[in-house]
Amino acid sequence: MANNMTDTIKKPETQSDDASSATDNYQAGQSWFDRPVPGIKQQLTATLTAVETEPSTECTNCHSMITNTALIFNCYVCPHCDHHLPMTARERLQWFLDQVDGELGQEFSAKDPLGFVDSKPYPQRMTEAKTKTGETEALIVLHGKLRNLDVVACAFDFRFMGGSMGSVVGDRFVQAAEKALKDKKPLVCFAASGGARMQEGLLSLMQMARTAAAVERLRIAGIPYIVVLTNPVYGGVTASLAMLGDVHLAEPKAMIGFAGKRVIEQTVRETLEEPFQRAEFLLEHGVVDEVVHRHQMIDTIYRLLAKLTHTDNVDA
Repeated sequence: MANNMTDTIKKPETQSDDASSATDNYQAGQSWFDRPVPGIKQQLTATLTAVETEPSTECTNCHSMITNTALIFNCYVCPHCDHHLPMTARERLQWFLDQVDGELGQEFSAKDPLGFVDSKPYPQRMTEAKTKTGETEALIVLHGKLRNLDVVACAFDFRFMGGSMGSVVGDRFVQAAEKALKDKKPLVCFAASGGARMQEGLLSLMQMARTAAAVERLRIAGIPYIVVLTNPVYGGVTASLAMLGDVHLAEPKAMIGFAGKRVIEQTVRETLEEPFQRAEFLLEHGVVDEVVHRHQMIDTIYRLLAKLTHTDNVDA
């Protein structure tokens, strides 16, 4: 045993790596009082990436995190798996039009003629949808310029009660068709809907006939009407305005149909595998004319409208 505290201390051979690193400067033969006090090592932190510092969205297909800025610049298409994420109606129309001259149908507002109540009253559902989306209805109508063409364009917002078609949606679509008819402008519709709005009952179903009549007037006058089917399009919208276009385009893998897949499976008692009701499946069966990637959508629509209206193609 050492006789005094100034005796030399030998470093134990079984000391751990952490302990040895803390006494790297200690040498055998030093006084115990001269032994350096180990400090606290600063823990290095990894640099945060853009996804961790900016508002981001998760791709529903590959579950990658993409910054909202990157999504906007990429037209809401996932840069990792090319999945087409949904766009709001206003974002889509502002992306589509080079110049917006005005908006139609803002004077219309939904009523509650049936006093409809399910799990909550219809007016309460409308209020919640307006708060959630910042819009007053499920259809937005703008008119403006697409390059050198004057066009009227409308788009459904699926966030607003599933893009359901009620009286106001019918009013706005008819007003868009009348504007196109009056000014001899082509009409473009981006459809995304779950169908007719059950809270308005028969009044909602009547919009199928109203919108079909408005499209027929365009056809008689020779005004082009192009429909772009996005994900998803079902019910009364599919059975009316969404399938009456001169040309039907669809985004990749968009779900399109009248009745839902589960309803059909229960009816026919068969399992319907992919790609049933997908845009590519409908293309093979002649329901749509072309499946177009979102990055090529504007150019495709412009070429079609320039051809149908006998207008000089500025891209040619």
